[in-house]
Amino acid sequence: MTDENQAPEETASAKPEKAGTDWWGELKAIFWLILAVLAFHSFIAKPFYIPSESMMPVLLKGDRLVVTKYAYGWSWVSPSFHIVPPMEGRLFGSVPKRGDIVILTPPGQKSDYIKRVIGLPGDTLEMRDGQLFINGEAVRRERRPPAMFPIDENVPCRIDQWGDHKVVGPDGRAYCSQPIYRETLPNGRSYDTIDAGYSPVDDFSRLKVPADHIFVMGDNRDRSADSRVPLGEQGLGGPVPIENIGGRAEFITFSLDGTSSYLNPISWFTALRGGRAGTSLHPDESH
Repeated sequence: MTDENQAPEETASAKPEKAGTDWWGELKAIFWLILAVLAFHSFIAKPFYIPSESMMPVLLKGDRLVVTKYAYGWSWVSPSFHIVPPMEGRLFGSVPKRGDIVILTPPGQKSDYIKRVIGLPGDTLEMRDGQLFINGEAVRRERRPPAMFPIDENVPCRIDQWGDHKVVGPDGRAYCSQPIYRETLPNGRSYDTIDAGYSPVDDFSRLKVPADHIFVMGDNRDRSADSRVPLGEQGLGGPVPIENIGGRAEFITFSLDGTSSYLNPISWFTALRGGRAGTSLHPDESH
């Protein structure tokens, strides 16, 4: 006989209580993610932005590229933000090749420059009226047809001491015409440079690159603060210690013409320059 006062048997299981957010776990996950990104940037590769015209014609202001950090080993400049104090030497270090494009940190600073390696330890260098000499031999230099760069916010093509470089192309667009000279280094590696005319950096006296140092120059020979320019003039003040090299430039990922805005996502696409993504930054080689 059933007791009329007996509570009915439960037919459904009780719902489990909803667990609260594990904020400590979330913070730890974010911490490890940030640490992994910083480690990758410091020891494997990182993106790099071209802020000036010093490496034209190969690199334009607004180019984004990949720099590998392991190409020559690691040093105090390898970690992101240069948080390690300056010290001599490199871990698993090696010497760059002539013609490599490298990022490096000027002595006594923490900013990054991007330049081309011209002189190696023990080389003697000299420049007379724009003609480069390495170990007493003139570097082969050939005049090429002018380079034609579409004018945009990042390539404004201002009138300078050598004149007005603006021209109208067959398509009716405005272009910046720049005189091109092809240089070929003693190891057979070649690349294009811009040399619009004489400038004070077109001459420097014979010098010898010290041990564990390199001598670097920008491809835009008239507009580059490099090893030819004193530190007081925002240059590199001569040969740079090898431990100040942060990595090697590999290829362009994309390029912006200077019209993009963070607040306008559409402009992220309309500002893209066509034809530059994937461009290798290794010089041509001939043997």
